[in-house]
Amino acid sequence: MSTLEAVTLDQVVDTARYPLSELEGAEGHAVVSRARRELSTVGCTVLPDFIRPSLRDVLRQECSAIAPRAHFDTETVNVYNIPVDSALPEDHPGRHTFERGNAFVARDRIPAGSLISRLYSHTAFQSFVARCFGLPQLHELADPLSGLVLNVVEPGMEHPWHFDTNEFTVSMLTQDAQSGGVFEYCPNIRSAQDERFDDVRDVLDGRGERLVRSLSLQPGDLQLFKGRYSLHRVSPVRGDIARHSAIFAYSERPGVIGSVARTRQLFGRVLPEHVAAEGRAVRGDRLLD
Repeated sequence: MSTLEAVTLDQVVDTARYPLSELEGAEGHAVVSRARRELSTVGCTVLPDFIRPSLRDVLRQECSAIAPRAHFDTETVNVYNIPVDSALPEDHPGRHTFERGNAFVARDRIPAGSLISRLYSHTAFQSFVARCFGLPQLHELADPLSGLVLNVVEPGMEHPWHFDTNEFTVSMLTQDAQSGGVFEYCPNIRSAQDERFDDVRDVLDGRGERLVRSLSLQPGDLQLFKGRYSLHRVSPVRGDIARHSAIFAYSERPGVIGSVARTRQLFGRVLPEHVAAEGRAVRGDRLLD
């Protein structure tokens, strides 16, 4: 039995600071307002010490226990996660490639009683996240592998520059690297109407320092992020300790399931649900990826 199965959400989350069930009050309104403001201006907000300090070791231990279940594969990728041999102009940023060596534990390999699983499915948590993004409601992904995953970046590896396919990403660092493993991002470097290839190319070529920000994250901090429009990466991890982070993905639409190609890329396998859903996806924008 998980240590957390008998623990309430109020005992897991610092609800004095983040009153998930009392968002209409002054404190709840202030938290949501700050998150919306930062998401609007820089595409990212961090809620420090979201998990109570007394449970951080439980958070780390639970995620460390499942980290060996991650699918690991080193592959050559670009920021748009499209085939690297795609027919693109010579100076197109999609021609800039990286070796990606990070790994993901799929949702069906994360225990239902774990802290991150309980948070992901908790209605009060979902409602809080939706309000921070200024939305009436968010839905768990219907995908049996995505939605909730654990990202594992081993020493010597990195999660190179990329855009997310999902507009709204929620993550929580569960174990920090000994060195490196810094989250870096370029706020709103593109929009649904404009890819801004020149700015993306500048970042990839090392000329875009003016566009890059870095975050100092601690285990138990909650990060809300608009990764669809903000180029981002986890810098190379150094030392002897892997970097672990839980990723909570939601959608404005119910029933979202990932594509066969992207699912196989991330998890090394697909399920009947992915095959059945292939071709039914509705794009919300006309971006390259």
